[in-house]
Amino acid sequence: MSNKNGQFSMLLWITILIFMFMGSIAGGIESMFMGLYLNGTLFKDGSHGSPITLTDTVNLIASLSAVVSGVAAFVMGAASERTKNRKKFISTGFIIWGIVALIFSAINEYSVIRLFTFERYSQVVTATALISVLFSLMFAFLRSTTSDTAFSSWVTDISTPQTSAKIETAFTVMGLLTTAIITVLVSNAQAGKMEFSSVFVIFGVLAIIIGVLGFWLIEEPPLKTMVWEADKEASYWSDVFYGFKPSIVKENVNLYLILSSGCLFNCAFKVFYPYLFIYIGSVVIPANEGVNLLSAEVIIAVITALIIVAVGVILLMKLYPVNKALSFIPSVACLIIGLFVLSTTKNVVGFIVGFAPALLGYIIIMIQFGATVRDNIPKDKAGLFQGIRMIFLIFIPGVIGPTLGNIATKNSDVTYMENGVEKVLPTETMFLYAAVVAILIFIPMLPFLKKDMAKAKKEAK
Repeated sequence: MSNKNGQFSMLLWITILIFMFMGSIAGGIESMFMGLYLNGTLFKDGSHGSPITLTDTVNLIASLSAVVSGVAAFVMGAASERTKNRKKFISTGFIIWGIVALIFSAINEYSVIRLFTFERYSQVVTATALISVLFSLMFAFLRSTTSDTAFSSWVTDISTPQTSAKIETAFTVMGLLTTAIITVLVSNAQAGKMEFSSVFVIFGVLAIIIGVLGFWLIEEPPLKTMVWEADKEASYWSDVFYGFKPSIVKENVNLYLILSSGCLFNCAFKVFYPYLFIYIGSVVIPANEGVNLLSAEVIIAVITALIIVAVGVILLMKLYPVNKALSFIPSVACLIIGLFVLSTTKNVVGFIVGFAPALLGYIIIMIQFGATVRDNIPKDKAGLFQGIRMIFLIFIPGVIGPTLGNIATKNSDVTYMENGVEKVLPTETMFLYAAVVAILIFIPMLPFLKKDMAKAKKEAK
């Protein structure tokens, strides 16, 4: 899989990047595009009297997808470990994902009318929204199985100390790239240059092609001995729920405190993220109608924000190795300050000003939590803690965060006019809710903060 220096061949890098790209696209479709798709099609002219609104639907998609993703990671992740065949899970999963995407491209209110008999159009909207939720859950299960478990495990299996940092960098860059690609496609769809459903056709066909290629491109490495192989009496389900045992919790208190803090961080992030791109496209941009987005004022704000984020990342990452717990304070503070600013304005410059510290805090906290969790997981039992990690970092935040965001929108009593129709859209109140949740991040970190403060005082003397 790698040469004597631990480096990957060009073909292996191409294989990794291809499947990394498709996995990132699958995640973007589920977390970002579905809400934009529904806003631009089914709910384009409002809810038509349906009891389920756009934000209700996005909330259901985000919350239930988190549950399904967690279940898939538990069940299918352990299954891929036992079968020792990542290739089948990766390739077959992407092929099925592509087929589901092609089927969903034909689902809309008109096809629902042909399939079912409804007396009122509001019922059609409700049914189409719920069918969209159902397909989103299929996307979530397949994405979690294929990308988050099988592909991620395969990359871990083949990685070396010389390549691990490059792989993590590639994941970050690929996430930004796929977000840009989806944004361009959405912009074309909103401008009437292409159909929203075409996105599912494009990526559905691509997923099938990549899945088929995987049977030839993916080379299975000789897997390391698994922890459960050392204990032949351990059952499949015992391995899955290893992290829930009281004795294990007691032995790894620090890990569970860190995971609790990470859970609160992800809850804060999920309050607004499922609605963020809808908010920008349907609230911020219309609120700044007539403002030249390429004006000197906006460009200076963007450049300043980028400089703040870049310099902040460098400085805070230098602080992290020196004093890990205390480095969380400025990171979380940046996130909270940014969210409070975002909750006070829809002005485009104000949005950029608030988004800069929020983004800075988000990036650093993600890196800090990832590194701290890895430092505190027993080195010989990393695989057995994946279930509990999913519960804390994906399952719980995915249910609580979007629900709070939807509540924030409903409690704001703010409606918007779009295309001459009154619509319920995300409001800036969701950032205030997120900021309040973000403050709670410090609570589980208190033992670490007290310890590091005492250490800092001792070193100062």
